[in-house]
Amino acid sequence: QVQLVESGGGLVQAGGSLRLSCAASGRISSIYTMGWFRQAPGKEREFVLSINWSGGSTYYADSVKGRFTVSRDNAKNMVYLQMNSLKPEDTAVYYCAARHWNSGSYSLPAEYGSWGQGTQVTVSS
Repeated sequence: QVQLVESGGGLVQAGGSLRLSCAASGRISSIYTMGWFRQAPGKEREFVLSINWSGGSTYYADSVKGRFTVSRDNAKNMVYLQMNSLKPEDTAVYYCAARHWNSGSYSLPAEYGSWGQGTQVTVSS
């Protein structure tokens, strides 16, 4: 299986930036897509963005387009989430996840078979 570990969360003021990292280990060859999701208290887990592991195609939720950027370093088995112009509504636990097949919707949590433990991002106003 695949193990995922996020890091880089913290407290930041509105308008600031953070970069989250996701380290992948295990059966890397089984990864088709890496996704970032977030979950705020009392809300459902929501799609943030995704990147295909090999081809690099990316998809973004409308709420983060132009502010968040995803990148990957296949040699290091790392995926990064650069978050700029942060808003209080971005406050959530952020999770990276791995999808192990090329079917279904990249934006649905149920399509991802491996998850990290999450990292808290808090944006103060």
